[in-house]
Amino acid sequence: MKQAKTNAMRMLDRQKIPYKLREFPLDGQKAADHLGISPAMIFKTLVTTDTAGGYFVFCIPTNEVLDLKKAAKAAGVKRIEMLKQKDLLPLTGYVHGGCSPVGMKKQFPTVLDSSAEQLETIVVSAGHVGMLMEVSPTQLQQMVNAKYAQIIK
Repeated sequence: MKQAKTNAMRMLDRQKIPYKLREFPLDGQKAADHLGISPAMIFKTLVTTDTAGGYFVFCIPTNEVLDLKKAAKAAGVKRIEMLKQKDLLPLTGYVHGGCSPVGMKKQFPTVLDSSAEQLETIVVSAGHVGMLMEVSPTQLQQMVNAKYAQIIK
């Protein structure tokens, strides 16, 4: 059975950015083990908000924790907090566990953890729970107009 394309996959296709589709168990460490790659290559997508109603996207290795102070500094705001789970789907078009930095309803300021710069490829959500896409961090950074910053604890 052919897998339906997600918005994230269609956007990469349109830009002719190559990616490999990978299916995975839900836990990041189990996904890394299942795929035979380091957990440092699998990046989760986190959406935050600031006190002024702005939204920011952060991509960090799945085995790490977002440092909210470093993230706020990277975003150029005083303070941020994690977006409430109930607000994720209406805002981004993605559900918790399947949020991709590519193809959200609106493009928000995005920051990739600086560890991605050292890697040939990283793995991010393909926009559906259980689906990942392996892509060049440089091409991802260019596509979503992201910047790199050290944002993990």
